[in-house]
Amino acid sequence: MAEKKRCSWASGLDDPEYIRYHDEEWGRPSHDERHLFEMLILEGAQAGLSWSTILHKRANYRKAFAGFDPNKVARFDSKRRAVLMKDAGIVRNRLKIESSVTNAQAFLQIQKEFGSFDTYLWAFVDGKPIVDVRSPGERLPASTALSDRISKDLKKRGFRFVGTTIIYAFLQAVGVVNDHGKDCFLAPKARKTR
Repeated sequence: MAEKKRCSWASGLDDPEYIRYHDEEWGRPSHDERHLFEMLILEGAQAGLSWSTILHKRANYRKAFAGFDPNKVARFDSKRRAVLMKDAGIVRNRLKIESSVTNAQAFLQIQKEFGSFDTYLWAFVDGKPIVDVRSPGERLPASTALSDRISKDLKKRGFRFVGTTIIYAFLQAVGVVNDHGKDCFLAPKARKTR
């Protein structure tokens, strides 16, 4: 049986976790509040590291960050954050841990203002994923005008570790942007460009 053709960044990998992420999650529209919060926190944690590192720590993150319940994470006090700094199962970076708490609080404010983070996020694209035509091996952008706009707005709302590159990766992760290459078995049929 022939191997499935995947995006160039996922081709030839011998990492089941990475392949599962590509095949089952990346580029698929998500409207689940916890998943959106999880990916926002994980993408921030990934800054300066490989995504593979974060994927392999994901289960530990879920345990350490209360299943990514923003209500619980928003209440992490200094004692709880100190415990996280000793947790070898996550990235032990004080600024990233502290930003997770700050971001949970800002996430809850957006939910309060818009009814859900999902409503807030998907309004940037009128509720429809951005689908780009990507040639085989084409380099994906690090950021776009859309990620610039969302990053700027999130920062204004008090979020941290939400630079435009992190936000573009987040948008791909939760399917607001679908960048699967046209030779990938997950390439979308209907295409729309920015």
